[in-house]
Amino acid sequence: MDTSILQYIGFAASIIIAMSMTMNSILKFRWINLAGAITFSTYGFLIGAYPVGLLNAFIVAVDVYYLVRIYTRKDFFDILEIRNDNRYLMKFLDFHQQEIQKFFPGFVYKPEMNTISFFVLRDTQVAGIFLAHRTGIDTMKVALDFVVPEYRDYRNGKFLYTGLQGSFVSAGFRRAVAGSISPKHEKYLRRVGFAKTADGTYVKNFPL
Repeated sequence: MDTSILQYIGFAASIIIAMSMTMNSILKFRWINLAGAITFSTYGFLIGAYPVGLLNAFIVAVDVYYLVRIYTRKDFFDILEIRNDNRYLMKFLDFHQQEIQKFFPGFVYKPEMNTISFFVLRDTQVAGIFLAHRTGIDTMKVALDFVVPEYRDYRNGKFLYTGLQGSFVSAGFRRAVAGSISPKHEKYLRRVGFAKTADGTYVKNFPL
């Protein structure tokens, strides 16, 4: 194979591996690292550097192993309802303020507006926070649905909008309304079952 092509493969592998190291999400890290390891392993075998090829083949196997574990493990989800003036809530919002503003620019916590406030627990660890208030008789307006970087794999969203539907309906809610403020947030809303309306907001109806 042409030497210049081999160099491009090596550079590409290095860049992909470097990118994986910048990921906060374990899931994203594993997928990107897997792609980099496959590329590096291929590069190693093509240039005859068998230790490089074998080492990265081992990394491929490790990444595949952990990805299978991630996708097949059964996480235990629960919620922890909190008061609007909860001190840990205030510390959580303050600690994650920069990250929250990336997904919800301009968000300001207004405790007097929240009729629903709880942490989402994943295997008893705080994975995210959900704040919402009632608008009208049966509509829930989502103010903040934030997940910490380590748990951004859509499972929290599925638990919220599918697993808790019965609880929302029992509380008198028939739909949830959310505004899209970034392409990533829009993608998330679509993944968890929201549909875009004519006025640009997103709505998810809860079946009775």
